[in-house]
Amino acid sequence: MYKKILFIIMLLWSTTLCASLFGDDEEEIVLPTHIIHIHGEEYFDESEMYDALGAEHKSIFQFWKDDTATIVDKLLPTLHASLRAFYDSEGFYDATYTIKETNTTVTVEVKENEPVKVEDINISSDYDIVSLVTFEKDEIFKAKKFISIKGKIIGQLLKDGYCSYDFDSKAYVDLDKHIVDLRYTLKKGGVCTFGEVTVTGTKTIADDVIKSRVRAEKGERFSTELVKDTSDALYGLQAFDSVLIGVDRKIYNVVPVDITVSEMAKPYQFEAGAGFDTYVGARVHTSLTKHNFMGNAQRLKLQLGWSSLEQLAILSFYRPVLFNISDYYVGIAAKLGYTNLEYEGFKEKKAFFRSYLEHESKRTQLRVGIAIENIEITALDNLKPGEKLEHAVNEGTFKLFYPFVNFIYDARDSKLNPKYGYYFSAYAEFGLSNDEESSVYYKTLLEGRFIHTFSDLTLSAVGKAGVVDEDRKNSLPESKYFFGGGSFSNRAYGFRQLGVIVSPTEYTIFGAANMANLSLEANYPLWGDLYGAVFTDNTMLTADAYDFSGEVITSAGLGVRYMTPIGPFKLDVGMNVQDTSQYAISFQIGQSF
Repeated sequence: MYKKILFIIMLLWSTTLCASLFGDDEEEIVLPTHIIHIHGEEYFDESEMYDALGAEHKSIFQFWKDDTATIVDKLLPTLHASLRAFYDSEGFYDATYTIKETNTTVTVEVKENEPVKVEDINISSDYDIVSLVTFEKDEIFKAKKFISIKGKIIGQLLKDGYCSYDFDSKAYVDLDKHIVDLRYTLKKGGVCTFGEVTVTGTKTIADDVIKSRVRAEKGERFSTELVKDTSDALYGLQAFDSVLIGVDRKIYNVVPVDITVSEMAKPYQFEAGAGFDTYVGARVHTSLTKHNFMGNAQRLKLQLGWSSLEQLAILSFYRPVLFNISDYYVGIAAKLGYTNLEYEGFKEKKAFFRSYLEHESKRTQLRVGIAIENIEITALDNLKPGEKLEHAVNEGTFKLFYPFVNFIYDARDSKLNPKYGYYFSAYAEFGLSNDEESSVYYKTLLEGRFIHTFSDLTLSAVGKAGVVDEDRKNSLPESKYFFGGGSFSNRAYGFRQLGVIVSPTEYTIFGAANMANLSLEANYPLWGDLYGAVFTDNTMLTADAYDFSGEVITSAGLGVRYMTPIGPFKLDVGMNVQDTSQYAISFQIGQSF
């Protein structure tokens, strides 16, 4: 994902450069302004006041800018109203102020006086809302917080299935005594359920495709979360320009689900870009996708990529619904491709075909399929300091055929940036290695994640364990074994840099038959959408299957996260705790837990 962002940045930069080189036909219009000064405020920062009045001023990060704040002249007549609205919303109903204006400046003198504070909080409810009413006695009363609490209570009721509530909230303000009494009265009513699902707006997509992604199913307890999950799942089909889900009708606590969609008007999507990958270095890539290919939200995609360490070409196909059995919808996907990838110590050329049947529901995903691979392994002399060569790389051509199964149970509250919940996945494959003696092997990989937030502090733990069990040792292509390193493993090392570990600071280039990895992380907000993180990664890679007694490489590090609409942008610096000269910098879009 970050590679796409780099391309967009480059595109924007080139557009700006062209504009600066060739000029603009229209001159920029500069509106007349006054310099503004504010004095006398005690409870608020100047920056808050400037924002409330619409004045321009430098932010905390714009240290190079002049400290002078300005306001557009056309906003001067609104200053009185803006100041009154601001202080009233913050609980300072007796605040006074004078505004003095010259030809070039405007000065605001503020006297905040005594604010209105919460005197009493009375709750009468058959539904627990105590934790949602976050006002405390003697706290300054803010109208926007009062309105926000009301919205949160209603939101929680709808999330828990109560759509027939009777709710009243009032604030009794005594301006003479500067106090306010808060009253919350609530009767939650009966539990609501979802009703019939109706679909409108489709042209080339069958209703079954839509209903396969409906999480707000008939008879389910009503929840706004299920409505959101339905919307996310429908957009995930990548076949619609818009999805509207109406749940505003109610018939005796039954809420019909009215889905209106608009099929994608421009189904072809072309992407091209250049970026930097922490493993393969500088790379260029392109893709062409045909959304809603031949109708029914089918998708056909061609991907091409090139770097000095990797070249790839992949053609993929996806059909969300192939058939359904008793409302269990089953889709199908397939990939045909070629990759040429250079590892530490060897190169892998691989031609492959994978296909699987898939069932998705609210929390679960099950894939069952087959794969065919033709892998050619060639030894290379490209070792880095710290890597050891204990035996020759198993060179040759390997023809593999194996069935596989992958199960996921996802109970996180968000896939982009979870704050609560857990996640579990299990992968297994069984195959034959077509060498001289044809060795049978089993490969399994388990992963568990746990996330919990205490106030603003988010703690997460990710554990992984994998085993490759084969009849004859080292009979598989090297790339079939486990490696460590990178954003989803040990962040003191590059992606897949770690082979079998021989000490807390040393490793080989050879893949491991046994793997275990535990990552712990804490995230805390620093300012706005910027978060700080501390983490530790602990990796064990052993040569023998089921051997969990090997050496562990432990890393620790710091990171920053910037929250974006598509997930956090993460930048991490990790180092080996036994050898701090060994470190790595990694970055990604999206969470790793």
